[in-house]
Amino acid sequence: MFSLYNFIQLNNYEIMNENDYKLASAEWGKYVSDYPRIANLIPTNYIFELSSEQIGKIMEHNKYADVCAEVGVYNGSMVLIFLPLDAQGHVDKSVVEYQYTTLGPLKYDLRLQETKEFTVTKNAVLSSNLTKVDGNTNTSVPVSEQPVLDQDIAVEAIERWRDEGMEWFFRECNEFGGQRVFRRFYIPMEDLTHPNPEILGIKCSFGLRHNDIYQRMLVTLIFISFHELLQEGTNQAMISNTYDWAKPCPPVCRIPEIGS
Repeated sequence: MFSLYNFIQLNNYEIMNENDYKLASAEWGKYVSDYPRIANLIPTNYIFELSSEQIGKIMEHNKYADVCAEVGVYNGSMVLIFLPLDAQGHVDKSVVEYQYTTLGPLKYDLRLQETKEFTVTKNAVLSSNLTKVDGNTNTSVPVSEQPVLDQDIAVEAIERWRDEGMEWFFRECNEFGGQRVFRRFYIPMEDLTHPNPEILGIKCSFGLRHNDIYQRMLVTLIFISFHELLQEGTNQAMISNTYDWAKPCPPVCRIPEIGS
């Protein structure tokens, strides 16, 4: 069972200096065309985790609409390194420490929860002699304020990654020499920041989904955030929500300084 105590244990976040960041990024560049090394590096059932403290540090130094997570290999493991961006999307050179998270096994069951609220409006018209002459029912679904994924789509993308991720790497390495393998991801800021309710932490899974624009399967990141809710008349409760996925670069490279 997942508990609040378990999540608090994740609060010892990881920091990388500029030299280690450059070495880790360069190391991933050596992997992208080498399928056997990738197969040993990336179990497709592993995930990334971010604590609330780490998310706060990332947000503190990021002024751009998107967050950039660069892929690296550090101490023999795959990592996501969060680059601080200024308001124009350039890397902020004044920041010399980088938050990062290491790909690792999922220790507890991961619950994806999707809640939809419907408003049902039922109309009835009675004539002057109290005979029903008309009636209809309308159901309206409000638009969410957050980029919430349809849960079934998210689960399908995660399962496809688990089942077909290594096939994707095999083709990319052998047919395209690793040129199309992701080097970084763009993450919408709102995926990491939700002021109400407060986020205790985020788990992040790779996903594999077809992109209609590029007409091929692309790897993405899917974020599952855990909140602490104070409900009237009840104890604190944990819920999880699945949010919009990140865009891989390549091919979707838009950050001015480091895009291709």
